[in-house]
Amino acid sequence: GDLGPFNPGLPVEVPVWLAINLKQRQKCRLIPPEWMDVEKLGEIRDQERKEDTFTLMPSPYYMELTKLLLNYASDNIPKADEIRTLVKDTWDTRIAKLRLSADSFVRQQEAHAKLDNLTLMEINTTGAFLTQALDHMYKLRTNLQPGESAHSQDF
Repeated sequence: GDLGPFNPGLPVEVPVWLAINLKQRQKCRLIPPEWMDVEKLGEIRDQERKEDTFTLMPSPYYMELTKLLLNYASDNIPKADEIRTLVKDTWDTRIAKLRLSADSFVRQQEAHAKLDNLTLMEINTTGAFLTQALDHMYKLRTNLQPGESAHSQDF
């Protein structure tokens, strides 16, 4: 595609794939997103631990961006190790909440749920489990319904 021309020394917003490509060729220095700061991520982690519900994350791709930027440009990110730890702690807290929510959902035999403020990556980590659990619940419910004919079965 058509990108540029770029002026040396002036910050410019580009797609992540281009930024990483230029960084790998040592043609640029990456500036991390505003939210990728130890203090802000600490507040986000603490807020996530306090709330029973999922809090709004600074980016819908916070985990993916953190992983990419820390893998390819950790030398441009101040306190990269602390940032990695804070994001991992936040991720672990959110996944634990998601597992508890899924467990409660299945135990109460609910038919639907509303999941606000989850990212696609978080949903995908439990998507397979939830769909299988719901499928099993559906089969159990249909087999226990009275008045069903004995010869109708799922194969």
